[in-house]
Amino acid sequence: MTARDWHLIDAFHQRCGQASLLLRWGRTRFAHRDFSRLLTHAECWIGLDAGEKPVGLVCVGPVSHQKGVVDLGLQVADARQHQGIGTALAQYAADTAREGGAHTLTAYTQASHASMLRILDHIGPARHIRDGPYVEVHVALDPVSPACQEPAAR
Repeated sequence: MTARDWHLIDAFHQRCGQASLLLRWGRTRFAHRDFSRLLTHAECWIGLDAGEKPVGLVCVGPVSHQKGVVDLGLQVADARQHQGIGTALAQYAADTAREGGAHTLTAYTQASHASMLRILDHIGPARHIRDGPYVEVHVALDPVSPACQEPAAR
């Protein structure tokens, strides 16, 4: 995906409700500058349906100062949720990250976001770290990933 794909991203976000945009981006509008910034920090793919309409967006990018750790961003159009699109996009991103040398995939989401948590658990062994109403999930992409290790006792 490149900056030339803005029309697809804009069309995709037009198909998402304000609540979904707020959940994913923390705001109800996704501007061109947000897309440009995203592309400088992550690798992104957009899922298209048979009619070439955008139905999902997935991004994966490095986590600052953590070699081998990437962060996942995922959004599926409201009308297309619960059809396996998010799982397929997340799995593709995880496989690509693994091929690129990543050993752990992370995501930060609301603890009540059951669909996202199921998707992350589907990708591989996952460790959930609760942070108030949010949860940070570490998914092992490699059997020796630190995500497979139990956290040290405090």
